[in-house]
Parts: sequence; C-alpha cells; structure tokens
Amino acid sequence: MKPLATNMQQGTLPRNFLSMNLKDGRYKQKPREKFNRPMAGIMSDTMERAKQAVLGPRESDKLHDLAKVTKDISPDHRLTTDYGVKQTTHDDWLKVASSDKTGPLLLEDPLGREKIMRFDHERIPERVVHARGSGAFGKFKLLEPIPELTMAGVLTDTSRETPVFVRFSTVLGSRGSADTVRDVRGFATKFYTKEGNWDIVGNNIPVFFIQDAIKFPDVIHAGKPEPHNEVPQAQSAHNNFWDFQFNHTEATHMFMWTMSDRAIPRSFRMMQGFGVNTFTLINSKGERHFAKFHWTPELGVHSLVWDEALKISGQDPDFHRKDLWEAIANGVYPKWKFGIQVIPEADENKFDFDILDATKVWPEDLVPVRYIGEMELNRNPDEFFTQVEQIAFCTSHVVPGIGFSDDPLLQGRNFSYFDTQISRLGVNFQELPINRPVCPVMNFNRDGALRHTITRGTVNYWPNRYGAVPPATLDEGGYLEYAERVAGIKARMRSAKFKDHFSQAQLFYNSLSPIEKAHLTNALAFELDHCEDPLVYSRMAQRLADIDFSLAKEVHSRIGGDPPSETNRRPNHGKKAPNLSQFDFPPSNPTIASRRVAILVGDGYDHYAFSSAYAALTTAQAVPLVVGTKRSRLRAANDAGSTEPHHHLEGLRSTLVDALFIPGGTESIATLACSGRALHWIREAFGHLKVIGATGEAVSLVQSAIGLPEVKVSGGGEVVECLGVVTVREVTAGSLKEAVDLVKGGDGFMERFFEGVAAHRCWERESQGLSIRIAY
Repeated sequence: MKPLATNMQQGTLPRNFLSMNLKDGRYKQKPREKFNRPMAGIMSDTMERAKQAVLGPRESDKLHDLAKVTKDISPDHRLTTDYGVKQTTHDDWLKVASSDKTGPLLLEDPLGREKIMRFDHERIPERVVHARGSGAFGKFKLLEPIPELTMAGVLTDTSRETPVFVRFSTVLGSRGSADTVRDVRGFATKFYTKEGNWDIVGNNIPVFFIQDAIKFPDVIHAGKPEPHNEVPQAQSAHNNFWDFQFNHTEATHMFMWTMSDRAIPRSFRMMQGFGVNTFTLINSKGERHFAKFHWTPELGVHSLVWDEALKISGQDPDFHRKDLWEAIANGVYPKWKFGIQVIPEADENKFDFDILDATKVWPEDLVPVRYIGEMELNRNPDEFFTQVEQIAFCTSHVVPGIGFSDDPLLQGRNFSYFDTQISRLGVNFQELPINRPVCPVMNFNRDGALRHTITRGTVNYWPNRYGAVPPATLDEGGYLEYAERVAGIKARMRSAKFKDHFSQAQLFYNSLSPIEKAHLTNALAFELDHCEDPLVYSRMAQRLADIDFSLAKEVHSRIGGDPPSETNRRPNHGKKAPNLSQFDFPPSNPTIASRRVAILVGDGYDHYAFSSAYAALTTAQAVPLVVGTKRSRLRAANDAGSTEPHHHLEGLRSTLVDALFIPGGTESIATLACSGRALHWIREAFGHLKVIGATGEAVSLVQSAIGLPEVKVSGGGEVVECLGVVTVREVTAGSLKEAVDLVKGGDGFMERFFEGVAAHRCWERESQGLSIRIAY
C-alpha cells in the first residue's frame, strides 16, 4: 500500500481509503466493509480474534472465560451433526430417488430431522419488555475509591479493571421493531467482579412511571399494542397509553421525560444511564448510605429531531445498533463517567420528597453527583444470540458492600427479573457463558433443565458429615445483609410524600431550554393527535394544566377537544434544577470522532476540495461517506483523479449522517442542481439543523436549495459561517487543511466546519424559525 501523499498525488481515492493507525501513527489500508461501510458485512477473522483474546486493552477475565466455549468457522472444518458425526451434504434429505425421478423423503434420515427440528426450536421467548436490544463488552475502571461508603471491591480497589457487558434496548417494541422510536432506552450493565456479578439494570431516564412494582403489568399492558388488534407497535401514541397516564397520576413526571428529546437519542453512545432505583452502600463499619447510580457519556448527551427519528425508523430500522457496532469496529470506543449520589441514612427524611420513590429524582443542587469511575466499551459481540439475547440481568445481583433500600419498585423488580429469566432461559440461566461469573461458584443448587456444571462428591446438602461447602465468613468476603430496624403495621399503603405527583414534573419542565420545551410540546401534540377517543385527549390537556397552563393551552390548541380549565389549574412553583436539560451535558472534549459526514459528488467534482476534506475527516476519526449521483466510479474535474462512492443519492439519506459537505466542480454541481434528490438532501439536512459545508460552485447550489435570505454565503476567498452553513467560494491550493485542530473560533474552512459538526446541531436555525420555512 502506498503512503497517503502518494495516493493523493495520483488523485485516486478508492472505497477502501486509508485510515490512521493511532497506536503507531502510521497509515494502513482499512477495507471498506470495516471502515466506511462497516455494517455491510463483517466476517469473523480467526487470527484477529485470537490476537484480541490475549493482547492489549481488550484482555479481561471474562473474555478468557468466553474463549473456552467460542468456536470459529473456517474452510478447515467439516460438517458434522450435533452428536459429532461427519456428514457428506448440507443440501439433500435422504429420499427414494434416481437420476430421472424423485420419490418420497425418508424419515429415517437423522441429519434431515436434526436440522429441521433444531431450526424449529431456535427461538426462545423474547423479553416481555426490552426485547429489542444491542450490546458490547468493555471494562470499568475505578478512579476514586470510596471505602468510607462501601466495602465493595469494585468501588474501593483502583488497581482493578472490571470486565463489563452492557445491553442497550427499547422498552415497548418487539425484537423486530425499529431502533429510533420514541421510547425509554434500557441501559443495563453487568460487572463481572472478583466477588460475583453486579448488575445495574437501568434506563436512560432517571425516573419511572410507577412507585410500586404491583403496577408494572398495568403500565406495560397500557403501553403495549392494544389487545383487540395488536396495534400500534413500539409506540405510545395510542388511546390506552394516554388513558393510563391520566388516570395514574404518579406517571406524570415520567411521561414528561418520555415526551422530551431523551426518548429519541442520537446514539446509545450519546445518552445517559441511571440506576432509577434507590440502592444502599454499606461500609466496613456497618454504616449505610442511600445511593443512586449515574452514567454520563463522554460524547455529551444528544438526540435526534423527531422528523429525523420517524424517517430513520423506515430507512434504517437498525440505526442504533449499527452505530454502536461501527464506532467500536473503528476503534472509537464509547466511554461514560460513573457517578453516585449519596444520602446518609440519618438524612433520609430531610427532603420534601421520599428518597425511595422511583418517580422522583434527587435534584443535583440538593444531592450532587460524585463521579468516581469510567466505563469503556471496546469489543463487539462474537455472536448475537448467545451473548446479547441470552444475557440475563437481575436487580438482585449485588456484591458485598451494595444492598437494597425499601424502594417498593426495586423490591418487586428483585423478584420479577429473576423470575422472568427462569421463564425465558431456564433455571440454570446463570450457567450460560455470558451470564456466569468469573469468580468461583459453589453451592448445593442442583439439576434442572440444561444443567452444565458437573459437581463431584457424595453430598449435596448442608450440614454434612464432611463440612463441605460451609458458609463464607465476613473475612472471607461473605455477603451480610444490613441489620435494618423495621417497625410498622402490615398494610397496603404508601407514605404521604409518595402522593406528590406533580412537583417534579413541573421541576423538569421548568429546567428545560426553550428549544427542549418546544420539542416536548410538539411531541405531546403528535402523540395525542393519534388518540381517537376525545375523552382521552381532552382529559390529557387538563392533566397538562397540573404542570404548566401555557403548555396545556398550546397542546390543546393543536389537538382539539375540551379546553383545560383555568380554575382547576395547578400553579407552577417556578423552581429549576441543574442537569435535567440535555444542554447541561456537552461533550467532555469537542470531537468529530465517529460522526458520519456525507460528501455529495458527481462526475467532474473538485478533486482538491474532495480529497482534502476526506483526508481531514478520516484523520479526525470521523466516517466520511461518499454519496454520488451513481455508485459506479466517478471522475474528478480535469481527470485529476476518481472515486468510487459508497452510496448513490437514493441509497442513503441525509437522516443517516451528521453533516453534509459538497465540494465544487462545474460539471458535478450542474448535475446535482438538476437532481431533485440532491436538492432534497440539502434542504432536509438544513431542516434537521445539521451542519452543511460547501466550496467553489457548490456554494451557489446550497444557497439556491435553501433559498432563505438570512443564510449568508461566501462571495470569494473568505470563509463564511452562517447558521451552520460553512462556505468558501474560491478555493486555492493549501486553503483546506488535511489535519485540523478542533479549537473553538478557528478561522479556516475545515476548522469552522469541524466546529459545527462537533456541536451536533445548529439550534439557532430552529430558534429563529428558519428550519420550518423550507420543505423537506
């Protein structure tokens, strides 16, 4: 492979362009399938997998454990039955046949029977909730020990790197539903610690719809497709869901979160995670603190816009799982900071909310988050079913030093999750490779379907005559429940503080930015527009008056029905809290790594602008995607080079990228200007608030396609950035950098363009009302 400069001098940029090896600074060839089109088909590489199992940052106890049961397929292997007998065919059932006649199949054929019967039984019951998901392996590193709070080794020993597996998911949809629906996202983490498995079974929203686990069947039944016609799939925009929200007032805070942009994340890598419930931390002195767990992404918290989410559901239903896979495959490993909120046991009753109520947040101005560790996901699964589908999370899986509060939702989850894994995977689900701990396991649990472990010995009970398998002492790491003093009456009731269902819904709404409030209003109007029963949407307008009367009036003006009563409105207390708005979580460091940038070209494109942008994007670990008027090779102006696009204009849409760049070239721009789809690309990207860059003749194309006088463009060699549109009309040799330092306020074209991409969107377009003035 020739070095980068040589390729550029030749003027040829093939699909399998170069990417930088960040470890040694050299350039190497990366196949198109693994970099620019990573999801087109990535086959397992036996040597690479073997290398990953023993080398570098991916090394972990859990990966070594999984290696014992992992097989690679190769041409050296021969077909066998499940019982190990080699077979001579993949294709033909044993039958009565001759060269000129085919007779009946013979049931005696063990290969045919085995193949069909195994296929018939491949599926297991899907999860009742969180059925649609994706996941990855990684590691957790503790940065600040907290022995004053807990004796858990994973939270006190900074020398450890704890293996983890994380599964992200939607809640309501089935396994085949789309990734980008409006829904809560699951964020479940399994820590394979030296003391056993610890599961944080969380969501990307810190609260939930219900306070008591007994209501879980009701909230899920209401959200799932309606029972008479199994419609709609993976959506909350229907009568039953909103009927429940009105009648079940404790859900008010949560539905405000699900109507916010939190429910349509841009990526799993760009969303927060929360443990939702209140857990406890116990230190070596036997002192207890109440705790909540937080994950905050290094890339910042970002979302799709609603029109974009709707379109992606049809254009690429696997958008989120592909995004996660692509980032890890490209070496841009997603990271999260791990934080805790802690309340001493003595302060449990010092707040105006009950700290055990899962429908409430602990406002960070009252209980700050303390960040103590970080998690990195750095390895994709080897097989989806055995790892992502068969992983089983249980809120009851905790290690010494971590315990449970009296949170009534958590108490029920502890039963439910364990019970559902038995239903889905069988009583021995914890022996499956992905679920088993890396520490030694020994007890007298025996038998059951699909038991894997072979336990030698003549006793299977305690006490026994050999003193075999005695209980562990505390010094040996035995788990000891906290000695909580409990006194009360047996009753079906909740404490008085649990009855406040509106204060924190108001707090959340008040804390949002104007743009986020507008999006939430639009979401409510969309959802309630899909409710056919006037009773449902009229009552919901009145419910919104319990949060903010102006919000209720605006939503009512769009959905119709009975207007909200001003006499029955609930006053808004006007309070705000930090870190409830997504805008409170920008990236730790501005970056365009992993951002997908489309480059639109036709025959006769400006090779210098194209190749400079491509090289700069690749060096910055972005994912440049060449989108051509056709997918076959395109030539540059003056035969300066050529490129083979990854997609044509109809094969990829602007919804699937983060930004758009169009290099000049008289012939190329003339062709694009005559293409309605190319114009739609520009207008849609503008409407979705994405950064658009254009050079040379492309400046006039972008100006014409957008057609708004407020959008100013370059008239010569000066770089103009206006409302997220970055242009320079006259491009000269050396004016476009191939290596860009992402510093705010840079004056070069690539610097300004990269700064816009790193900012995620140009919200100013929306706040000025420009994005709704063009058709897309």
